[in-house]
Amino acid sequence: MLKAITAFAAVFVASSLVLPTISQAAESNSVRVSYADLNLASDPGQRTLEHRIVRAAKIVCVYDDGKDVDLAIETNACRSDAVARVQPAYAAAVNAARRGSVTVMDAAALIVTAR
Repeated sequence: MLKAITAFAAVFVASSLVLPTISQAAESNSVRVSYADLNLASDPGQRTLEHRIVRAAKIVCVYDDGKDVDLAIETNACRSDAVARVQPAYAAAVNAARRGSVTVMDAAALIVTAR
């Protein structure tokens, strides 16, 4: 019984920290992307975090309405820039995981921002 409760609590906590939300983007031009539920020492964990970073960049850079070419170019540039700026933090997290470093749940996150 205790194992089931612990597993449920872990899934609940991880799911509440995993995906960036639109409300976060509306309040500021940044989104917190957790990786507390991922093993960044593994390729699947790294790929999952990379996908989350791209999704977060799409949330913080929402200029494109699909009709204006210049706006679409600006949106894509913003998203590319947001992903590029988080790369040092991503690399540091992956390197720490490969060394076996332990990260406390709340600290296991990257911040994706738009300028």
